[in-house]
Amino acid sequence: MKILGYNLSPPKGVVASKIKIPGRNGNIPALIVSKEGVSEPTTGVLWIHGGGYATGMKEMLYMGRGIDLALRHGAVVVAPSYTLSFKTPYPAAVDDCYDVLIYIKEHTAELGIRDDQIMIGGESAGGGLTAALCMMARDKKEVNIAYQMPLYPMLDDHDTESSRDNHAKVWNTRRNHMAWKMYLKGIADNDVTPYAAPARQTDYSGLPPAYTFVCTAEPFYCETLTFIDNLNKAGVEASVDVYEGLFHAFDMNAPKLDISREAIERFNEKFAYAKEHYFAEQ
Repeated sequence: MKILGYNLSPPKGVVASKIKIPGRNGNIPALIVSKEGVSEPTTGVLWIHGGGYATGMKEMLYMGRGIDLALRHGAVVVAPSYTLSFKTPYPAAVDDCYDVLIYIKEHTAELGIRDDQIMIGGESAGGGLTAALCMMARDKKEVNIAYQMPLYPMLDDHDTESSRDNHAKVWNTRRNHMAWKMYLKGIADNDVTPYAAPARQTDYSGLPPAYTFVCTAEPFYCETLTFIDNLNKAGVEASVDVYEGLFHAFDMNAPKLDISREAIERFNEKFAYAKEHYFAEQ
């Protein structure tokens, strides 16, 4: 399957299956992707697609960094198609993703996943949901997350220095305002919680270690750096790689650029390190 020139089908060397995971809002379509020939329990990753909370689908896994985790590192990756905001606003998306997270925890043996190495990652809105899920998992104490990878995450419903008056391609101020308005429909500003907009968080202690990357010209530059800074201040290991100029999701939209290749390799290096060093207490 190709959409806008992107191949949204599993690459050679990958085993993919489609399932429906029971959730509080109904069945959640999901992809389960793994590398051919992996037999021992391995890292499990919940990978969440982007699209401003309003668009996107599970097959976007194949055009971004999520597929790297299966193909290059042997992880089992679960990618859901969560409820989009144009259908049902917050909290439908985060509830769906949390239900998938619980499913992963309860089916580690069946999925071939280590029960001490469940991770979460995603791009853009998927990065925002990653951060929100890690906060939710910490607070509910039902799942221990070993590591989080919220790439150029959509975290802050308020304007920042980089999201205000931003006219970059792919994502900009106008699109950002529209997306947050749809996602937070019917919620008063004072009632927005960190599960809806993770930048509202005031307590970053006890969250999983994190890695992300972002470019300087995109709207989410400032909120990404603030997020990593807040994690570090709370004693959480977290790092960010910054790339000059460019545009939102440059690694997905222009993967053949030298700087995109650099970002992709750096991401894979960080994941390889995380796979060897980060394990969650059970």
